[in-house]
Amino acid sequence: MPRPERSERIARASFRAEIDNGSAELLGDPDRLRGWTLLVDGTAQSHVDLDDPTHLEFEYIRRLGHVIDLVAAPTAPLRVLHLGGGAWTLARYVAATRPGSPQRVVEIDGALAQLVADRLPADDLDVVVADARAALSRLPAGSTDLLLLDVFAGARTPSHLTTVEFLADAARVLAPGGVYAANVADGGALTFAKAQVAAVATVFAELAVVASPEILAGRRFGNLVVVGSQRELPVAALARRTAGDPFRATVLDGVETAEFAGAAVAPSDRTATPSPLPPPGFFGRPEA
Repeated sequence: MPRPERSERIARASFRAEIDNGSAELLGDPDRLRGWTLLVDGTAQSHVDLDDPTHLEFEYIRRLGHVIDLVAAPTAPLRVLHLGGGAWTLARYVAATRPGSPQRVVEIDGALAQLVADRLPADDLDVVVADARAALSRLPAGSTDLLLLDVFAGARTPSHLTTVEFLADAARVLAPGGVYAANVADGGALTFAKAQVAAVATVFAELAVVASPEILAGRRFGNLVVVGSQRELPVAALARRTAGDPFRATVLDGVETAEFAGAAVAPSDRTATPSPLPPPGFFGRPEA
């Protein structure tokens, strides 16, 4: 069967729906027959390829994928908690690369979760409709090997998911040697990102930060991946992985993360603010 022309695929691959907290749109990927980008209120939230769940389109998601690959022996199952659902990109990746992994996805927007389940179905995922922090508080201690935080209300991470108290609860649910990894969006002076690193450092003994050199230099807004654990992190292996990516990243080790955070003050439940607003159009529709 001939491959559809790109313009034809774009024209027929689009779906819009109202959800609990705004509107969602699924855009067909013109280069992948069953690839989709999920936008919420015009902000690109996720990309999935139903034919190849190991394909990670967004650069920060690819970096989180490297973390997933390195925190345990290849293919070994992990108990994974995803705070933030989107289109379940990383949950699909874990299912493909670590078969048999028990996974829970927490998504606050029930209509969005239903839209993804209907249009982009995935098997063997426990999807919970709840606030991320409230769901976290109900989990038993030591019940999770890997906790991935990627929560946005619109284009900002809510303040109650940025605090020392939240991170202490994240550490509580992690098993010995468990790993916490978060997507942090910031730019310019990186004031928010530095405070997040300071917060993670108050709870976890070992840290790493992964980001492009341009972001670390304050030249553009973007995503940083912050990783924490009570055990030594595979920093060297992570640096090798990111060096081979289409968009190379810098990996900061524990000493470098402390230098990066500097005198930043870790936010508490009383002082926290949401992540900064990105520049207009930064997380918008993919280019046609």
